Amino acid sequence: MQKIALIGLGAMGRPMAENLQARGFLVTAMDISPEACAGFEGAMVPSVDALQKVEAVITMLPEGRHVKDAYDNVVLPGAPAGSLLMDCSTIDVETTNALAEKATAHGFYAVDAPVSGGPEAAGKGVLSFMVGGSTEAYGRAAPLLEAMGAKCSHFGPSGSGQAAKACHNMICGITAMAVTEGFALADSMGLDLAQFYQLCCEAAAQSWIMENRCPVPGVAPGTPASNDYAPGFAAALMAKDLRLAQAAAKASGQDTPFGAEAARMFTEFAEVGGAHLDFSAIYATLRNSAKAV
Repeated sequence: MQKIALIGLGAMGRPMAENLQARGFLVTAMDISPEACAGFEGAMVPSVDALQKVEAVITMLPEGRHVKDAYDNVVLPGAPAGSLLMDCSTIDVETTNALAEKATAHGFYAVDAPVSGGPEAAGKGVLSFMVGGSTEAYGRAAPLLEAMGAKCSHFGPSGSGQAAKACHNMICGITAMAVTEGFALADSMGLDLAQFYQLCCEAAAQSWIMENRCPVPGVAPGTPASNDYAPGFAAALMAKDLRLAQAAAKASGQDTPFGAEAARMFTEFAEVGGAHLDFSAIYATLRNSAKAV
């Protein structure tokens, strides 16, 4: 039975840990928050001593600074050399590459494996992983990825997974703005929004965002909009991911004007009170602004 440590029991990390347990892995779950640890048997505050016999450490944390802190203070000094270190957080490529280089120098196998699918997919064990790292490291990670997800794409060396995630999430953010504006325009012209939704789902405007994050309450049952915009994927996280995409664009010299505008709008929405709502809640701000004119 392979021994795994998973650091970060948030909306994504907890179901990932539960799926690993359900598939026969021996999981030591860790989080700095006692509230996050509650209800997960054996969960504890991250500890160097608790990592001494693990074969892999998975991190699922909010930002690059949190991952760096976990690596510097717990993971690198605690885990046995030769262990697999797999970061599933969505962070910047620069930090990812620096941590992978440090991990490799200490005798670890390192992969970056950010995810797509949100808490729903995490709970069902059908996440999509975008992976960066050596072929050997990816091979070691594969059984864990298969236990938590339905799709795994190995894009190349360290940092490639985070690069793919940045591009993917920029597309999602831009698409979300297009869907939001389309419904706002349809509403302003008096269209039946349920009928319009059905049209879009069966025509060229169809997308995952359209079907799963329709921003109008009551139009699509089961979406955050029909549940008081309970996330889903919080607007603050969308804003963060879009800013990461902009940082990647700047580093690579690629102009991304639509991505920049999506990053600006979601960041502004998060800062004025929408941070903990699903990102589709930005629709209410856009539509209300139009009605006030």
